[in-house]
Amino acid sequence: MPSFGTIARKVMGLPEPADPDNTKEAAVPRQGDAPRSANPWESAGAELRKQQQTAPAPAVSRDSKPVTPWVPQDERSGAVFARRFGRGLLWFVLLLAAITGVRSWFFPAKAPAPKAPTVSTAPAYPDAEAQAVAARFARAYLGWDESNPDERVQLLASVLAADSDTTMGWDGHGRQDVLAVQPDAVTTGTDHQARVRVDVLIQPGAAATGDKGKKTAATSAPARWVGLDVPVVETSGRVIVTGPPGLVGIPKSGPKAPDLPTTKTDPDLSTQTQDTVQKFFQAYATGGTDAVTAPGASVPDLPNGITFKSLVAWSADTDTGSGDDRTGTARVSWSLGGASIEQVYRVTLTRVSSSDAQRWQVADVHGGSQ
Repeated sequence: MPSFGTIARKVMGLPEPADPDNTKEAAVPRQGDAPRSANPWESAGAELRKQQQTAPAPAVSRDSKPVTPWVPQDERSGAVFARRFGRGLLWFVLLLAAITGVRSWFFPAKAPAPKAPTVSTAPAYPDAEAQAVAARFARAYLGWDESNPDERVQLLASVLAADSDTTMGWDGHGRQDVLAVQPDAVTTGTDHQARVRVDVLIQPGAAATGDKGKKTAATSAPARWVGLDVPVVETSGRVIVTGPPGLVGIPKSGPKAPDLPTTKTDPDLSTQTQDTVQKFFQAYATGGTDAVTAPGASVPDLPNGITFKSLVAWSADTDTGSGDDRTGTARVSWSLGGASIEQVYRVTLTRVSSSDAQRWQVADVHGGSQ
C-alpha cells in the first residue's frame, strides 16, 4: 500500500526519492543513456518533453464525443419531486393570472351599488294643518256674545268631531272679543294626537244692566294676551279638536338680551348726509320717493295716515360699507293715531356721480337696528 508521502508526491508531480541501495548504480550512467542533470526537476522536465515528442498523437474521430469533465450522478427522488411541484405551482399561478386578467378585459368588475339610506317610514305630523285648526278653534272658543250665541256654536262645529258639545262649557252670558290669534308649538303624542299652543289677544266686555233688567251700554276691559293648549288628533285625512282646551299663562317679559356689538360712527359723513336722509323720510310719508332715491332703487311709499315729524338722529357707520356705498342708522318720529311714535331704520346710501357734481342718495331702507 503506497504511503501518504508517495500519494502527495504524485498529486504534486514530484519525483520519487532515489533508493540508497542503488546509489552507486544510479551514479554510474549506463551506456547510451543521456547524462542526468543534477537537479531532479530538470530531469523530470526533460523526460516529459522526450515522451511527448516520441508518443504518437491520438487520432481524433468525427464521431467521437467530447469527454465530460465531471461524472453525472442520479438525483434523489425527493429533490425531483420538489422541483417538479414548484414548476407546476408556478405554472398554475401564471395560468390563473392570465385567465382572470383576460376575463376582466371583456367582463369588467361592476362597482357595488351604494346602500340605500334608511328612511323612516313614519309620516310626519301635519303641524301646519294642526296650527290652522287650533287657531280657528281658539278664535271661536274665546269669543262669545250673549246676544248672538248661535255664531259661536257654528264656528266650533266646523273644527270639532261629529256629535260634540258645541257649547264647550259656556253658560251663554257675557261678551268677549278676540283681537288676534297666534298659533305656536305643536307637541305630538301617541295615536296621531298632539297639543297645539295658541296665544290669543282678548278684550273682555260686560253688558251693564239698568233698572227693571233693561240693558245699557256695555263697558270693555283692557285687552290682554292669554295662552290656550288645544288637543287635536289626525283622523280620516283631517285634523280635528278632540275636547275642551286649557288656559295657560304667558311670560310677563322675555329673557335678557345678549351683549350685541356696537358700531362706530363717522361724524363727518353723518353731517354730510343728514339732509339727504331727512328729505328721504319726508318723501317716504308723503309719496314720491323716486326723486330722492338712487337710480335703480325701489322703495315703496308708506300708507296714508302717517305723517313725518322729524329726523331724531342719524349716524353713518365707519365699519359697514366702503367707498361709494355706506350704511347708517336713523331714528324717525312719526305721527300716527293721534300720537307720536319713534322708530329705527337702517339706511343704505350710495354716491351718485354726474357731469357736474357728486351726491349721496338712498339705495335701500328697512326697519330695525340690524
